[in-house]
Amino acid sequence: MLKLGIDDAGKGPVIGPLVLAGCLIDEKTEKELRRLGVKDSKQLTQARREFLAEKIREKAETFEIEIIYPPEIDKRNFDGVKLNEVEAFACANIINKINKGFKKIQVVVDCPSVSPEKWRDFLMMRINNLSNLEISCEHKADRNHIAVSAASILAKDTREKEMSKLKEKYGREIGSGYCSDPLTCKFLEKNLHKYDGDGIFRKTWATWKEAVRKVEQRKLLS
Repeated sequence: MLKLGIDDAGKGPVIGPLVLAGCLIDEKTEKELRRLGVKDSKQLTQARREFLAEKIREKAETFEIEIIYPPEIDKRNFDGVKLNEVEAFACANIINKINKGFKKIQVVVDCPSVSPEKWRDFLMMRINNLSNLEISCEHKADRNHIAVSAASILAKDTREKEMSKLKEKYGREIGSGYCSDPLTCKFLEKNLHKYDGDGIFRKTWATWKEAVRKVEQRKLLS
């Protein structure tokens, strides 16, 4: 049976996109990827991720990448669509694009929600053809399934490439984009008005709102 693993990268950052990847492999490729050392992308160095991402692209039956940029995330948020639901739409897109002409496919998703059952139900309502699919949504699936590990590597590698483009344009002081990164927070406070219209910030994030509050407070005190 073919297995389709799906995982995300960049769910929490205040800068840069959210990326979802789907990777379809057969049993033979699963064994090859295991031998190569494919595992949860968080357990790999960037250099190793880049190497394995190329191998995965070569060996997979097929793969799909969905990149969701900050303006879309913010628009969905303003419209009352939660990020977990945004992920479900992107996940359904991946499944619908890949599920063409294949026989039985086991789909395993690294679930972004605390409630896998509810999230799975929401996802399944957005899939075009369920007749040949066996779908499960699990926590820590990127550790327990090679197909999901491969998807996590593709997602993380794509996110890193997107951040590299931003670093080329805005400088390395943009940091990782994550809210816990002091470089990112400093960049945000310094440039939130300067690059306000560039579509790189998630303006519905608490980190953005706090940065705006601090900047406005400094203006009042100066």
